[in-house]
Amino acid sequence: QLFTDGITNKLVACYTDECMADAVLVRVYGRKTELFVDRETELRNFQVLRAHGCAPDLYCAFQNGLCYQFLPGIALGPDHVRDPRIFRLVAQEMARVHAIHTNGSLPKPILWQKLHKYLTLVKTDLSPKVSNPSLQQDMPSLEMLEHELAWMKETLSQLGSPVVLCHNDLLCKNIIYDRTQEHVRFIDYEYTGYNYQAFDIGNHFNEFAGVKEVDYRLYPSKETQLQWLGRGTGVSEEELEALYVQVNKFSLASHFLWACWGLIQDKYSTIDFNFL
Repeated sequence: QLFTDGITNKLVACYTDECMADAVLVRVYGRKTELFVDRETELRNFQVLRAHGCAPDLYCAFQNGLCYQFLPGIALGPDHVRDPRIFRLVAQEMARVHAIHTNGSLPKPILWQKLHKYLTLVKTDLSPKVSNPSLQQDMPSLEMLEHELAWMKETLSQLGSPVVLCHNDLLCKNIIYDRTQEHVRFIDYEYTGYNYQAFDIGNHFNEFAGVKEVDYRLYPSKETQLQWLGRGTGVSEEELEALYVQVNKFSLASHFLWACWGLIQDKYSTIDFNFL
């Protein structure tokens, strides 16, 4: 069975039983994704997450893909992530990932390295010779993007968000909900790495708006965010408000990162998706 929701890679389920009890997944990397995905780091993070019960079994890796255990359940959509019963499960699972220790090391956030790398690729791929005129008209100048990146780094680095192990790509379809076990698991660890806690949450909140049919009216309200962040669980209102501010500021960095990613994907990807 070919899954068609992926916008970075191609994913196929292989099974002999119609109920998919023996299914394995084969993921084939998208064209030129090595430009912005470190596959060795992805494998290491996959194994770390598996060791902590946060990822499926990894069966093998090959030059252009992976084979791993199929997780039963449904991939979430924008309606699911707004359901308090489900979003509490998502928050709990994210907290489990964020709690994975660094073996005593003091990790650096990958956000700035990624943003600089993506912006460098955008500069290379959108030179005047290859850019389409309408795109040049709609997007900010490269100088403005560089200025915004510098401003974000200076501003967001001072917010005090802890650096933890983050998924960094929690769009709805990367969350599998198992009704029988009443839990969720995250899939696809290409962008996983140590990063600001508030980025991971803010990035997920951005994904409430959907992917193919984006509607930013679905961005969670402040009340929904405060419930998601832990209101009513013994966390003080002051702590909640501070985290709420951090999350919404880091959501800006999420928009910046995926905008650059979309420009790169539009040039190289063979997946049928309007990245712009």
